[in-house]
Amino acid sequence: MLKEFREFIERGNVIDLAVAVIIGAAFGSIIDSLVADIINPIIGVLFGKPDFSSVYINLSGQAFPSYAAAKEAGAQVIGVGAFLTALINFLIIAFALFLIVRSANRLRHEPAAAPAAPTPTNEEVLLAEIRDAIRAQR
Repeated sequence: MLKEFREFIERGNVIDLAVAVIIGAAFGSIIDSLVADIINPIIGVLFGKPDFSSVYINLSGQAFPSYAAAKEAGAQVIGVGAFLTALINFLIIAFALFLIVRSANRLRHEPAAAPAAPTPTNEEVLLAEIRDAIRAQR
Protein backbone atom coordinates (compact mmCIF):
# COMPACT_ATOMS: atom_id res chain seq x y z
CA MET A 1 0.00 0.00 0.00
CA LEU A 2 2.88 2.37 0.78
CA LYS A 3 4.41 1.63 -2.63
CA GLU A 4 1.12 2.43 -4.37
CA PHE A 5 0.83 5.67 -2.42
CA ARG A 6 4.37 6.66 -3.43
CA GLU A 7 3.60 5.91 -7.10
CA PHE A 8 0.43 7.98 -6.83
CA ILE A 9 2.29 10.95 -5.33
CA GLU A 10 5.10 10.72 -7.89
CA ARG A 11 2.71 11.02 -10.82
CA GLY A 12 3.10 14.27 -12.67
CA ASN A 13 -0.58 15.13 -12.39
CA VAL A 14 -0.55 15.17 -8.58
CA ILE A 15 2.52 17.38 -8.43
CA ASP A 16 1.08 19.68 -11.11
CA LEU A 17 -2.14 19.93 -9.12
CA ALA A 18 -0.26 20.81 -5.93
CA VAL A 19 1.67 23.54 -7.76
CA ALA A 20 -1.57 24.85 -9.27
CA VAL A 21 -3.25 25.03 -5.85
CA ILE A 22 -0.32 26.96 -4.36
CA ILE A 23 -0.17 29.37 -7.30
CA GLY A 24 -3.95 29.71 -7.18
CA ALA A 25 -3.83 30.68 -3.51
CA ALA A 26 -1.18 33.31 -4.24
CA PHE A 27 -3.20 34.56 -7.22
CA GLY A 28 -6.28 34.73 -4.99
CA SER A 29 -4.52 37.03 -2.54
CA ILE A 30 -3.45 39.31 -5.42
CA ILE A 31 -7.04 39.45 -6.65
CA ASP A 32 -8.31 40.15 -3.11
CA SER A 33 -5.91 43.08 -2.88
CA LEU A 34 -6.92 44.33 -6.34
CA VAL A 35 -10.59 44.28 -5.40
CA ALA A 36 -10.19 45.65 -1.85
CA ASP A 37 -7.57 48.29 -2.59
CA ILE A 38 -8.40 49.44 -6.13
CA ILE A 39 -11.83 48.39 -7.40
CA ASN A 40 -13.93 48.79 -4.23
CA PRO A 41 -12.73 52.36 -3.54
CA ILE A 42 -13.67 53.33 -7.10
CA ILE A 43 -17.10 51.72 -6.73
CA GLY A 44 -17.40 53.34 -3.29
CA VAL A 45 -16.77 56.78 -4.79
CA LEU A 46 -19.36 56.15 -7.49
CA PHE A 47 -22.00 55.09 -4.96
CA GLY A 48 -21.02 57.54 -2.22
CA LYS A 49 -19.65 55.01 0.27
CA PRO A 50 -15.93 55.27 1.02
CA ASP A 51 -15.71 51.67 2.29
CA PHE A 52 -17.76 49.46 0.01
CA SER A 53 -17.19 46.28 2.03
CA SER A 54 -19.00 47.78 5.04
CA VAL A 55 -22.35 48.04 3.24
CA TYR A 56 -24.82 45.76 5.01
CA ILE A 57 -28.49 45.36 5.89
CA ASN A 58 -29.13 45.00 9.61
CA LEU A 59 -31.93 42.53 10.40
CA SER A 60 -31.48 42.51 14.19
CA GLY A 61 -33.01 45.91 14.96
CA GLN A 62 -29.99 46.95 17.02
CA ALA A 63 -27.66 49.72 15.89
CA PHE A 64 -24.05 48.86 15.06
CA PRO A 65 -21.31 51.24 13.91
CA SER A 66 -19.98 48.85 11.24
CA TYR A 67 -20.51 45.53 9.52
CA ALA A 68 -17.57 44.04 11.43
CA ALA A 69 -19.09 45.13 14.77
CA ALA A 70 -22.44 43.61 13.84
CA LYS A 71 -20.80 40.32 12.81
CA GLU A 72 -18.74 40.27 15.99
CA ALA A 73 -21.87 40.79 18.09
CA GLY A 74 -23.54 37.88 16.29
CA ALA A 75 -26.32 40.04 14.89
CA GLN A 76 -28.29 38.90 11.88
CA VAL A 77 -27.02 40.99 8.97
CA ILE A 78 -26.90 40.69 5.22
CA GLY A 79 -23.40 41.58 4.06
CA VAL A 80 -24.20 43.15 0.70
CA GLY A 81 -20.75 44.72 0.36
CA ALA A 82 -18.94 41.53 1.38
CA PHE A 83 -20.99 39.52 -1.10
CA LEU A 84 -20.35 41.98 -3.94
CA THR A 85 -16.64 41.96 -3.09
CA ALA A 86 -16.61 38.15 -3.32
CA LEU A 87 -18.57 38.33 -6.58
CA ILE A 88 -16.10 40.79 -8.09
CA ASN A 89 -13.22 38.56 -6.95
CA PHE A 90 -14.84 35.57 -8.63
CA LEU A 91 -15.46 37.41 -11.89
CA ILE A 92 -11.88 38.67 -12.09
CA ILE A 93 -10.44 35.22 -11.33
CA ALA A 94 -12.82 33.54 -13.78
CA PHE A 95 -11.90 36.04 -16.52
CA ALA A 96 -8.18 35.58 -15.87
CA LEU A 97 -8.55 31.80 -16.02
CA PHE A 98 -10.59 32.12 -19.21
CA LEU A 99 -7.75 34.09 -20.81
CA ILE A 100 -5.17 31.53 -19.66
CA VAL A 101 -7.19 28.53 -20.90
CA ARG A 102 -7.99 30.31 -24.17
CA SER A 103 -4.30 31.02 -24.77
CA ALA A 104 -3.34 27.44 -23.91
CA ASN A 105 -5.97 26.07 -26.27
CA ARG A 106 -4.73 28.28 -29.10
CA LEU A 107 -1.18 27.08 -28.57
CA ARG A 108 -2.24 23.46 -28.44
CA HIS A 109 -4.61 23.54 -31.42
CA GLU A 110 -2.60 25.56 -33.90
CA PRO A 111 -3.19 24.13 -37.34
CA ALA A 112 -0.27 22.07 -38.51
CA ALA A 113 1.41 22.97 -41.76
CA ALA A 114 -0.28 21.41 -44.74
CA PRO A 115 1.34 18.08 -45.51
CA ALA A 116 3.57 18.13 -48.55
CA ALA A 117 2.25 16.45 -51.64
CA PRO A 118 3.44 12.87 -51.71
CA THR A 119 6.21 12.17 -54.20
CA PRO A 120 5.13 9.83 -56.97
CA THR A 121 6.47 6.30 -57.01
CA ASN A 122 8.67 5.03 -59.84
CA GLU A 123 5.68 3.26 -61.38
CA GLU A 124 3.61 6.46 -61.36
CA VAL A 125 6.46 8.40 -63.00
CA LEU A 126 6.81 5.72 -65.70
CA LEU A 127 3.06 5.64 -66.32
CA ALA A 128 3.00 9.45 -66.61
CA GLU A 129 5.81 9.32 -69.17
CA ILE A 130 3.95 6.66 -71.21
CA ARG A 131 0.76 8.75 -71.04
CA ASP A 132 2.60 11.87 -72.19
CA ALA A 133 4.29 9.91 -75.04
CA ILE A 134 0.91 8.59 -76.25
CA ARG A 135 -0.60 12.10 -76.15
CA ALA A 136 2.34 13.45 -78.12
CA GLN A 137 1.78 10.85 -80.90
CA ARG A 138 -1.84 11.88 -81.48
